[in-house]
Amino acid sequence: MRITLLQTPLHWENPEANRQMLGEKLSTLSGTTDLVILPEMFTTGFSMQATALAEPMDGPTMRWLSAQANTLGAAITGSFICTASGQFYNRLIWMYPDGQYKLYDKKHLFTLAGENNHYTPGNERLLVHWKGWRIRPLICYDLRFPAWSRNTAGEDGYDLLIYVANWPNRRAHHWQSLLTARAIENQCYVAGVNICGKDGKDFEYRGDSCITDYAGHTITRISGQEGVFTATLSLPALREYREQLPFLKDE
Repeated sequence: MRITLLQTPLHWENPEANRQMLGEKLSTLSGTTDLVILPEMFTTGFSMQATALAEPMDGPTMRWLSAQANTLGAAITGSFICTASGQFYNRLIWMYPDGQYKLYDKKHLFTLAGENNHYTPGNERLLVHWKGWRIRPLICYDLRFPAWSRNTAGEDGYDLLIYVANWPNRRAHHWQSLLTARAIENQCYVAGVNICGKDGKDFEYRGDSCITDYAGHTITRISGQEGVFTATLSLPALREYREQLPFLKDE
């Protein structure tokens, strides 16, 4: 499967500008990828202004995601600030090319930034089936909680683990180390997509978006630059590795 990571600075709290910018970056990808991964809160940056910025599920970002997936002929995923039933969520959308979608609400809210004071946590993980792959998408701070990310050897297990993030430069070593750990302990591919540049709070981000294989080896890592990067992952290679080292069956 071909997966594309989009690492970029974001226009602070400006959804229209970010949708336009991201659309331009994705415009050349039609027919060249199977999955596009955007960062956490890709329309706003990591903002706590939920009341002002939240969109409903029939709002412009959902329409934009559907149009992008249809044009690209690929699934697309990332999170944005959503409102539903009077609550605010840091909500990841998995959009299929035909306009159908699935969602995941961030479970672990980042208390150091007060995220828990503005958003409602989710309580259910998402397992997506796409192109023969089983995929679990999660959001940023979820990375620090291995039990929430845990893989299994059964039908509920997954082959690809995704984290979309706004992970600041000051804790870049944690980001890199934990992504590698999640790949090794879960015997899966891991894709982490982060932003780069500065946000509206003057926090610096160098990106370090990466793809790590099931043995913890880095396939690609993008540091300090923006861009669109695509890599091809092998499901047969993953299955062969698990057959040789069936660690997941021993839990």
